[in-house]
Amino acid sequence: MTHDSIQIILQEILADIYTPAGLWQLAILVAACCTAWAINGLLRASVMRHAPEHWKLGIGGINRVLFPLSTLIFVLAGKLILAYWQHTSLLLLASKLLLAMAAIRLVVYAVRYIIEPGGLLKTLENSIASLIWILMALHLSGLLPEILNALEEVKFNIGKNPVNLLLALQGILTILITIFIALWFSRVIENKLMRVQNINMNLRVVLSKLLRVLLLFLAILIALSAVGLDITMLSVFGGALGVGMGFGLQRIASNYVSGFIILLDKSMQIGDIVTIDNHYGVVSDLRTRYLVLRKLDGTEVIIPNETLITTPVINHSFTDHRGKVSMPVQVGYESPLELAMQLMVDIAVRNPRVLVEPAPSVQIKGFAESGIDLLLAFWIPDPEAGSGALQSDIYLEIWKVFNEHAISIPYPQREVRILNDKN
Repeated sequence: MTHDSIQIILQEILADIYTPAGLWQLAILVAACCTAWAINGLLRASVMRHAPEHWKLGIGGINRVLFPLSTLIFVLAGKLILAYWQHTSLLLLASKLLLAMAAIRLVVYAVRYIIEPGGLLKTLENSIASLIWILMALHLSGLLPEILNALEEVKFNIGKNPVNLLLALQGILTILITIFIALWFSRVIENKLMRVQNINMNLRVVLSKLLRVLLLFLAILIALSAVGLDITMLSVFGGALGVGMGFGLQRIASNYVSGFIILLDKSMQIGDIVTIDNHYGVVSDLRTRYLVLRKLDGTEVIIPNETLITTPVINHSFTDHRGKVSMPVQVGYESPLELAMQLMVDIAVRNPRVLVEPAPSVQIKGFAESGIDLLLAFWIPDPEAGSGALQSDIYLEIWKVFNEHAISIPYPQREVRILNDKN
């Protein structure tokens, strides 16, 4: 559309606002929106309910653009019919805006699929939507060709090659789009790969990370070739990167290498219960540079992979995922000892989180100054869920049952003897 044709369209819209021609176009636009909204709701409810899980990604993308595209179809059909009798400038403008809406929804959906929720995702969504609407506004106002010509007039040299600002911006946009497609494609393959149950989890993570790096490298090569840049300059960049890693990036390179070693040797996996330094918790994520350890209080600790290679790590679930819980209890010397031990075992067995096999047990640890030290030991299948609340519940039950059976939990006692009392 040229600047003159855009001006004619805007003039026709202004002239038709209060005429039957404008009302007909507005009525078609409202009817198209309502019909598309109803069809969109019916299709979304029926298709999403019965669709297989691996179809959900494609269906989600279709749902994003279904309303604007279906509205566009009805608008174009109405425009085709009305064009025999009157102007259809309003419908033409609406079709352009619906296309922009479909593009925004589809791109934002793809961005949400690639990037984790957070501040960066919100910023990208707003930036993409704003950019598309600005380009659409410049196009409709007729200013876009003039801006492109002005950018083309700004010329400079990159090495021996003359380049203008428009070409440079097109090259940057091409690189960004290529990288975006590579990230989206790698995420699709990664999700399919993570659902393969006959491959070890660590191997799946390694393959997904290597695949992403490979696709990004290929995307950069393709983008540089598409914009006409010599890819042999990457050899110079690679040499500089190698020197930088040799001197200033040793720790970063060490973390990445350590990450791949950990993933491949299966010494730790997602869901393992480990103790690293003074941190005890569950491995919630394994990255190529660091490990995310979720402690039992809900906080998360980011530990560089190099630390896992150079320091001892206690993996409590390396061979068995179960966890052992030990609870010390002291009873008075006058209490029935065997009854107290049996009651403690019964209380542990009744708790739904305590495993029946291995069976809970009570051991006599020693004869202390104030009473007899006992140790209740049992196993739980989910140590990652914590044991603080569980121990509190069992201690409370022990207190209640001991009171019912007159079993005492002694106070600290001291015997004082006074010698050579002359009185």
